[in-house]
Amino acid sequence: MKVVAVYSTKGGVGKTTTAVNLAWEAAKDFRVLLWDLDPQGATTFLLQVKPKVKGGVGALVGGKNKVSGAIRSTAYANLDVLPADASYRDLDLVFDQAKKSEQRVAKILGQVADDYDVVVLDCPPGASLVAENAIFSADAVVLPLVPSPLSMRSLQQVAEFVASISKAPVVAFLSMVDRRKTVHREAVEQLPSAHKSVTDVVVPATVQVERMGTERAPIGSFSPTTEAARAYGSLWARVQAVVKAKARKHKR
Repeated sequence: MKVVAVYSTKGGVGKTTTAVNLAWEAAKDFRVLLWDLDPQGATTFLLQVKPKVKGGVGALVGGKNKVSGAIRSTAYANLDVLPADASYRDLDLVFDQAKKSEQRVAKILGQVADDYDVVVLDCPPGASLVAENAIFSADAVVLPLVPSPLSMRSLQQVAEFVASISKAPVVAFLSMVDRRKTVHREAVEQLPSAHKSVTDVVVPATVQVERMGTERAPIGSFSPTTEAARAYGSLWARVQAVVKAKARKHKR
């Protein structure tokens, strides 16, 4: 089982959009679990899953409830969700009180290692204990970068944070790109060649991303030929190569 953490120190960079679309792309060939670790529950909302975890997330972390009982199916074959609910607001505190607190996500995922090929973690922003848990368990960390003078600072912060926890590679890409803006065009032209962790995948700022909120669905499911859908497909291909996941078709 390969674990991919979608993470950024900043909010509003397209993290949840990335997690949902990556998971949907991966589900074409793999059994995928998407774990919504963000208390805002945007992933849970977008995939039309009820935001309810029996006993709260504390029961999962404490081992009182099995993770399999909290997982929900989606409208898409091979794609399940472990939803977030209001109890996730206290997840940092729950982890802090647990033994080997940085390993709790990995331990929970161990319960379903035989059920899934790929796990995508939608992490909350910032250097929290939740993010530390996610990165500890990850085979790769995917970082959306919005082109701006601060994008390099974000890349540096994430690289340092990840390196302090694990040896997982960072796979960065440019998100919410508006090629009408000079700084965005320059970022697209310069960053991938200047930094080996930045891929040449570019996700545009587009109405199709905004439509995810009204459609409550991955972009590829309602606009498969758009630039954004193709970009997420290319991003998953890069991530799949990095984590060395071998494609196997699963039917349900």
